[in-house]
Amino acid sequence: MSVQRTLFSPEHDQFRDSVRRFIDAEMVPHNEKWEDDGIVPKDVWRRAGEMGMLCCSMPEEYGGSGADWLYDVVVIEELARAGLSGPGFVVHSEMCAPYILAWGSEDLKREWLPKMVTGEAVGAIAMTEPNAGSDVKRLQLRARRDGGDYVLDGQKVYISNGQNADVVVTAAKTDPEAGARGVSLIAVPTDTPGFERGRNLKKIGMKGQDTSELFYSGVRVPVGNRLGDEGKGFAMLMTKLAQERLTQAVRSVVCAETAIRQTVEYTKTREAFDGTIADFQNTQFVMAQLDAETTAMRVFVDWCIQRFMAGELTSVDAAKAKMLSTDLHCKVVDQCLQFFGGYGYMYEYPIARAYVDARVTRIAGGAIEVMKQIIGRDLYSRNEV
Repeated sequence: MSVQRTLFSPEHDQFRDSVRRFIDAEMVPHNEKWEDDGIVPKDVWRRAGEMGMLCCSMPEEYGGSGADWLYDVVVIEELARAGLSGPGFVVHSEMCAPYILAWGSEDLKREWLPKMVTGEAVGAIAMTEPNAGSDVKRLQLRARRDGGDYVLDGQKVYISNGQNADVVVTAAKTDPEAGARGVSLIAVPTDTPGFERGRNLKKIGMKGQDTSELFYSGVRVPVGNRLGDEGKGFAMLMTKLAQERLTQAVRSVVCAETAIRQTVEYTKTREAFDGTIADFQNTQFVMAQLDAETTAMRVFVDWCIQRFMAGELTSVDAAKAKMLSTDLHCKVVDQCLQFFGGYGYMYEYPIARAYVDARVTRIAGGAIEVMKQIIGRDLYSRNEV
């Protein structure tokens, strides 16, 4: 991949060096145990907070450095480069914290955001339910108003950081008859009576990322824990989902680049038929195609990052980036694994872990089919094509 990236300043590059050293020294050696355990210990979160790896762009008044979002991009990329399936820093920093920052009350922001920056508190966001995935209108978890409180009853599933979370931004129906207009977002501390974590779910990939069922039974929280106005949760989700989808794209491109690099190195050393696998025309043609497609995707995703930094990234462009990059991610790791032969099917090899970790990217943050629906609706609503 020969694209010269122009996004980052020398300060970003220095930060990347520090992050890479921390990941290689403090995280990579423990990844196998974390995957066996299905969770990353909380002390790792606190050490990452000390390194400035959490909520990098958080304003100074809430304990952050006030850095630009490119510092967050550096963390996303370096975690992907290292092939770590946990911890859920991305969920914490790019999905949960932005909702609290954008729409939380001043008291709520001062209560949670400084602790999220330091890693003292872990955040999660709970949208998905057993009978409601990408269709937020079908949510069943109910938040009933009772004086100055909301009382929450219901269930969530597939919630990343669910076991570690100290606060969960929860999508709930405050008006069951109003469809999408009846959804509100409420910050729920996990030590609230009636809140229970279910089992830590076993997944085919992303094994180091704790992913849980969550149960709410008469969970009582103050009305002040609501983010923004009642009934505006769906609009908030639509606003921030572009960032989540761009984050997926950023990660997917790095994973594809890493798989290509590892495969080139392997095929140059693996001997077969009086030569190496790299000598075969088929190997060179396949890898050339994958490298060209990944280079093009890198250019597009970097363009989307620039648009996001300028506040100009549309939900449609974010959907395009998410759809194309995650499709390519899955294609690259699949075709690269083929060159490793039987070794590629052994989980101890990075390419095998990359293969199983890739599949969820076409689901998380909105399924590929939902991305196509978003793009298609925009395409056919234009006066000119």
